[in-house]
Amino acid sequence: MTIDERIEALTMNLGLASRDIQDLRAAVQELAGLVRQDGENIRALARIAEIHERRISSLEGDTPS
Repeated sequence: MTIDERIEALTMNLGLASRDIQDLRAAVQELAGLVRQDGENIRALARIAEIHERRISSLEGDTPS
């Protein structure tokens, strides 16, 4: 393999690696958005659970906090 062939192979590999990095970056950004949405949904569910807990406590005659 000549030096020119090696340079060409390295250039091709670098191009492929660059494309893979771009694809991974896009996937990570998408996952980060999904994680943020999951966090918001979990917080909303926690608020609902707290409201229900207070309501149940009130119905059972416990002092609401």
